[in-house]
Amino acid sequence: MRSQTVILRVAINTPLRRLFDYLPPVDYQGNRLVPGVRLKVPFGKSGEKTGLLIDVSDSSEIEPGRLKRVTTVLDNAPLIDHRLLKLMQWAADYYHHPVGEVTLGNLPALLSQGHRTEKKQIKYWRPASSGNQAGNINLQNAPVQNALLDFLKKYPDGISQEAVQNEFSNCNRPLKQLYEKNLVEYFFVDTPAGNETFPPEKINLNQEQKNAIDSVLSCRNKYQPFLLNGVTGSGKTEVYISIIQEIIKQGSQALVLVPEIGLTPQFINRFRARLDTHIAVLHSALTDNERMTSWLDARNGVAKVVIGTRSAIWTPFQQLGIIIIDEEHDLSYKQQEGFRYFARDLAVMRAQQENIPVVLASATPSLESLFNVRKKRYQEIILTQRAGNASMPDINILDVRGNKMDGALSQQLLTLIRRYLDKKQQVLLFLNRRGYAPVMMCHHCGWISKCPRCDIQMTYHKTTARLCCHHCGHQEKVPSNCNECKGDKIIEVGHGTQRIMETLETNFPDAKILRIDRDSTRRKGSMQAMLDQINNRETDILVGTQMLAKGHHFPGVTLVGVVDADQGLYSIDYRGSERLAQIITQVSGRSGRADNPGIVVLQTHHPDHPLLKTLTEHDYAKTTSLIMQERAEAALPPFTYQALLRADANNPQTVRRFLNHAKNRLDKAQGDFESYGPFTAPIEKRAGRFRMQLLVQSENRNQLKKLLGDWVTRLEELPDARKVRWSLDVDPQDML
Repeated sequence: MRSQTVILRVAINTPLRRLFDYLPPVDYQGNRLVPGVRLKVPFGKSGEKTGLLIDVSDSSEIEPGRLKRVTTVLDNAPLIDHRLLKLMQWAADYYHHPVGEVTLGNLPALLSQGHRTEKKQIKYWRPASSGNQAGNINLQNAPVQNALLDFLKKYPDGISQEAVQNEFSNCNRPLKQLYEKNLVEYFFVDTPAGNETFPPEKINLNQEQKNAIDSVLSCRNKYQPFLLNGVTGSGKTEVYISIIQEIIKQGSQALVLVPEIGLTPQFINRFRARLDTHIAVLHSALTDNERMTSWLDARNGVAKVVIGTRSAIWTPFQQLGIIIIDEEHDLSYKQQEGFRYFARDLAVMRAQQENIPVVLASATPSLESLFNVRKKRYQEIILTQRAGNASMPDINILDVRGNKMDGALSQQLLTLIRRYLDKKQQVLLFLNRRGYAPVMMCHHCGWISKCPRCDIQMTYHKTTARLCCHHCGHQEKVPSNCNECKGDKIIEVGHGTQRIMETLETNFPDAKILRIDRDSTRRKGSMQAMLDQINNRETDILVGTQMLAKGHHFPGVTLVGVVDADQGLYSIDYRGSERLAQIITQVSGRSGRADNPGIVVLQTHHPDHPLLKTLTEHDYAKTTSLIMQERAEAALPPFTYQALLRADANNPQTVRRFLNHAKNRLDKAQGDFESYGPFTAPIEKRAGRFRMQLLVQSENRNQLKKLLGDWVTRLEELPDARKVRWSLDVDPQDML
């Protein structure tokens, strides 16, 4: 009797939108070949690749005699469970992205490369328990060693090498020297780096917080999305922690998503102050070994809480009990390159598959989430009270038209800054533009320095004396003469955070001023060090971009100045007004979080703009209601669903030809949809490539999904498909 043929359907990390069929290895054992295990398979000219088994079948479109065999089965049991595998397949289908890139591309790098699922032990340091004492050895001429030893004495039970490196960037050599002097010792542990514990902290919750906790926990064993809509400073984090405490008592785990890496140290410290459990961290700044360790700890049930950025949505859990998305409105949850998934939306889908509650939290909820509340899909929980005795800050519009300015700062704002500094209170100035000046221009002829690869102006960074493109990374020296008229008067136009710093240093020479933006926080651990400076009152004035607006708690800040409130009022993106309302509300919320009342000043040339006027009333609901009405009238999301086909190439005609062919294929399709374009992207040229777009829109999400599925398959067959770089962005969050 002929035995039945076993066909293994395998996902491989390639741009091809298909699975690949293989025969089992020669030493086939059926109990090991189940979906979710990794395989080594022969693939093309590259030799071998790591694949993920998706399905086991008894048939293939290819003759079995032509199929290759799996070389090695890497796992004895599935690396990811069937629920997470189902989510990955759903995401590949919904976002129309190759399933191999979705599955393998979202594993820790070491695992996707075929490494064994073994955790690397973490090195810890502590003062030596025996041998020489510091008093017997003179470290006077070794200040770094001395400082390191003093630091380690605070941790007699040990502290991870990663945590030491966060404090001392070049610690390897002095640690070795201290070890050779028998002053310190090291040991290894299995837990991830940075899992130090803190003394327990007692928090008093108000009635609104208690009600929010009870509402979520009443649905602890079923799917229910919640929108936790709480004003800035209302103690949303304490609500998360109290919910998670109960979830852990049940034996379940929690996933907490935060929008940016910069928020994780602050979050971790607050969670560890309240939760006596192992907390794993997942974000892009971790080493490959650290990432794999955290991932495996969550999968094996060792870590009861995972805190991470958007990619943490792909973490496997032994028993997931709740998902929490902090600052759910934040654009950082949307992947903008490659696999363009939206972690917030995937979190809701994962909660549905796991049959657990999911909490989306924000002081400035997205219109999509508010729309889902309106449609009764989400349950809204509102927090109106600030934690403790804090009150909402007064928001004032400062009309700067015709006023005397010192750089970008009005005399009125400078006077206010001086007044609050005299009262020994901290000041925060917000400008969402890094660098010194956004434009360098010839004073004689008006020539502007543009990026040769992107055709947009370059930003001047005075600290490095370079012109930088913030889109492609191109850099060059500041020209001494104009490229057009050869004139020698090159001037800076506009203001960035570096230039604001210069104005402040001139006006307040005795003040301690700190700048927080992407340029000043590149070094590992620098963000946390700066936050410590602020909270230890070692800083008088903070200057920063939107990095300062997200979730930070600055109890000493009472005055917040928004340097350019007009930025975003007239954006070419229809989401511009929503983004502006969110960021002004968020940055305003950094003020007045302790006993001292706060004040917010919005510098503007458009004091009568209805959006700014509404924001001064602390009525975000009214603001979003106005924007929602505009969206409904224009038939824009959340009332419709969109997909954006982006294409770029070295030749603009090739891009236009490809999109025209794509549009022709689309026009032949049946269904209730509209298409717009092809049109030039707002940034027409980026990194030397010309960019165009085609927008597809429908009021029916399922119909749009089916339309796109058929369309994408046909796009691959177009004559210019291999001459351009194209991608489909489902639910796009910007049109750039």
